[in-house]
Amino acid sequence: MNYDVFSFRYGLDLFETNPEFTHLWNEIQQVINGISDEDLINQYTSGTRTSKKSLSESINQLIDTRLVTLDWNRQSPIFNDSEYRPRGRQRWWTLDFAKESLAVEVAFNHGEAVAWNLIKPVLSSELNHVEKAIQTQAGVIITAKDSLKRAGNFDNSVGPYEKFLQYLNPFRNILTVPMVIIGLDAPDSFIINQDTKEVELL
Repeated sequence: MNYDVFSFRYGLDLFETNPEFTHLWNEIQQVINGISDEDLINQYTSGTRTSKKSLSESINQLIDTRLVTLDWNRQSPIFNDSEYRPRGRQRWWTLDFAKESLAVEVAFNHGEAVAWNLIKPVLSSELNHVEKAIQTQAGVIITAKDSLKRAGNFDNSVGPYEKFLQYLNPFRNILTVPMVIIGLDAPDSFIINQDTKEVELL
């Protein structure tokens, strides 16, 4: 997939020059660069959910499978305290993925969750009054640009890459760790038809 990158608090400089992060950043890029339009179509059309209407689940599944293959931990708890450990479908205090010093959130949520998605890597990186289960130092947010929302038939309420960027300045005193925001572009060769929910080649 094609994508844009926004560096916050020198996140990209850190990821590209510090050996503690370069291999992790390379793995994330490898996963995203490796997702082809054909992969997206195959994932979307082979899914078993009859209610699917957008590419969000397909992209999530492809990223999940490929990061886990590279030994990233999925749904990694941030805290040790039992009150904050995940139970059932409650995943508020978890990271989508973590490995060594890096937290990753794949954020195709409602726009109201933009702030929460930005704050979770901070919680996993900064000292806290609650005992930590993981100690990261930086974060990556993977989200959809407006172009992908349209082409992939995402729900209008999903908070796009552009909205994440708008939150950075007002939240600067809260977002204290380096981050990179990745905005995924629309596929080159197809869209999901808004009415039929079918793949439509361009």
